Amino acid sequence: MQKKEISVIIPVFNESENLSELYQRLITVLSTLSSNYSLIFVNDGSTDNSMAKILTLSQENDDVYYINLSRNFGHQIAVSAGLEHCNSECTVIIDADLQDPPELISELYLKFKAGYEVVSAKRNKREGESAFKKITAKLYYRILKKLVSFEIPLDTGDFRLLSGKVVNAINKMPEQNKFLRGQIAWLGFKQTYVLYDRKTRKHGQSGYSYSKMFRLAFDGITGFSDKPLLFVSRLGFIISLFSFLVIVYAIFSHYFLKETITGWTSLIVSAAFIGGIQLLSIGVIGEYISRINNNVKHRPLYIIDSTNISTNPNSVD
Repeated sequence: MQKKEISVIIPVFNESENLSELYQRLITVLSTLSSNYSLIFVNDGSTDNSMAKILTLSQENDDVYYINLSRNFGHQIAVSAGLEHCNSECTVIIDADLQDPPELISELYLKFKAGYEVVSAKRNKREGESAFKKITAKLYYRILKKLVSFEIPLDTGDFRLLSGKVVNAINKMPEQNKFLRGQIAWLGFKQTYVLYDRKTRKHGQSGYSYSKMFRLAFDGITGFSDKPLLFVSRLGFIISLFSFLVIVYAIFSHYFLKETITGWTSLIVSAAFIGGIQLLSIGVIGEYISRINNNVKHRPLYIIDSTNISTNPNSVD
């Protein structure tokens, strides 16, 4: 692919009903910004006819490229595949569900032209989402901000513009458990944001279940902070100290106060509590070990089934 002025990466998972409108709105916006642009659709193992529609678009427009992954690898991996294959001065990441307005790209691009390397789209309102999701998302990013040693923008998703310098830096970060929002924030550079109201989904259902969101959230914490391990070690020390004091008190009470501490219920509750803390501690440590295990395997992040981009190092063709 020849170098473009602006590229847009669109991860796709069962979004066939949204693709036509998304495409029209994207080319309308991009054509006002530059004649040298590209759209990169990354099909992440869709089971509907999303790929067929993407193929049609690529045949109609030479500026449309596609990467068809061999299976569903997940949203963050799909975006990473697009970043590894784009070649442009700046790159925009946008989902295909039309919740993020393509028209906002003009404002992101203006900020880029003003000298910013990263321009995030910051959500002012989130329509069509449950109160539980809004509260937990807001709470999570504020907790994450306290845990990490660098500044993470609040209330932002993956909808953002990145300069070519930032994209090149991200592509040099090989970890398997991708959390792009954290990686981009960790890089630093000159960053800003644009406010917008996030719309409700027009068609289909979100591919992000609560379990996937929890997994992504945990990847964000374990990938950029070792404070959970510090918390576990401190908790173990506090419980050990408390247990030692209880033992001292029991011995003192038996030999000096002539009162033996009894109580089956307190014994069982204490054992269950300590057992729970041990399992929690092992689980936290296990998550970090799992990340190490995934990275030492050196497996590719994804496998490409087919693409019309000339550079495809992980293709099975």
